[in-house]
Amino acid sequence: MGETSTEYGQPYRPLPVSIANRLGRLAASCGIGGRLNVDGLLAAARRKTRLSDFGDEWFVEPLQVLVRAINEEARLTPVGYALQKTRIISALSIRLRAERLLKKHPEILDIDLGGIVLIAGLQRTATTMLHRLIAAHPDMRAVRTWEALNPVPLPGETRADPGRRLRLARLAQKTIAFLSPDFFAVHPVEHDAPEEDVLLLDLSFMSQTPEATMHVPSYADWLERQDHTRSYEYLRNLLKLLHWQRAAGNWVLKTPVHMEHLDLLLKVFPNAVVVQTHRDPKKSTASFLSMVAHSRGILSDHVDVSEIAGHWTRKIRRMMERSIRARNAGHAGRFIDVSYCDLVAEPLRELRRIYRHAGIEFSGDAVKAAEAVSRRNTKNRYGRHVYSLDSFGLSAEEIDRRYDFYRREYRIPDEPAT
Repeated sequence: MGETSTEYGQPYRPLPVSIANRLGRLAASCGIGGRLNVDGLLAAARRKTRLSDFGDEWFVEPLQVLVRAINEEARLTPVGYALQKTRIISALSIRLRAERLLKKHPEILDIDLGGIVLIAGLQRTATTMLHRLIAAHPDMRAVRTWEALNPVPLPGETRADPGRRLRLARLAQKTIAFLSPDFFAVHPVEHDAPEEDVLLLDLSFMSQTPEATMHVPSYADWLERQDHTRSYEYLRNLLKLLHWQRAAGNWVLKTPVHMEHLDLLLKVFPNAVVVQTHRDPKKSTASFLSMVAHSRGILSDHVDVSEIAGHWTRKIRRMMERSIRARNAGHAGRFIDVSYCDLVAEPLRELRRIYRHAGIEFSGDAVKAAEAVSRRNTKNRYGRHVYSLDSFGLSAEEIDRRYDFYRREYRIPDEPAT
């Protein structure tokens, strides 16, 4: 495997995708295709599923804001538009199927999810590594990629046989690796691996995913001014739906997005223990900005590294500030801190600390399972991720100044240069 590119302004394009984009632009010049339309997307989902009842349609407003931003700001390629259209119709279809299932089985909403370990560290602070280690525990349940993409059984499936969803997830894994091998090297989306529950928040069209994958500043600004209670309550309902399909004693959730909404999350999940991972921001910021740039390049030919740097350095500070505020609002005892350096050096020791704090046993089979995952998930399996602050017009001194308050709060050391 090679190294990832830092030529973010020239996204990789497989030949078939380049041809499809040329044909799409030609069609658009003739008035064919083009902008997304909310009414058309809703109708397409109803046709696809042969269902009509969305239940409470509160999610339509965030969808309208998102679609407007995609049309007016994102500058997507024709293939990018097609991918977003498919993704939105899929999300709407899932909501229709979930509504039908929850009405057929209302007892699902009474399910007790058990203990919850929630990883809410900043991006690129070994949250994925920790997530997979904790998910290996025999009595721990995580959202798998195939479940995040399709949390509701498809027609013809049973709870015990998710074969169609597994096949679709394998196809999605191959598609991402084909469209952007570099992005896949940075964040491998493996079809049966634990994945971020932000993909379930996406079904309410209220998450950071759009601003990480597209240039949609008006949507991002609108999102920061909203009450996210309903989206988190819907996340809880979807987790119960997944638990109904395959139960376990405890859950592990993970996404940096939660750092913006920890106060709300601790109300929706009142027994959750929050794990915050911490890493030298000079390293984590550079790595994450690179990940965003590669992600943006899948959907658009216009990847502005200065805009990415400006937007996300502000956003990261907001996440830091809001998470500290939540902890200081009487919730400190529900948090445990994990150093990136300690986790990489002594993963089992850190796991023991976490399980002890959460009141979950960690011995025997659980230790063996974590060791097996640690051996399997080696670094650079799909290529070496190359990144630097310089690529985004930033300096180490600037990042240190911007995030000094956070480093002092958690005594985060400088990470050696590599």
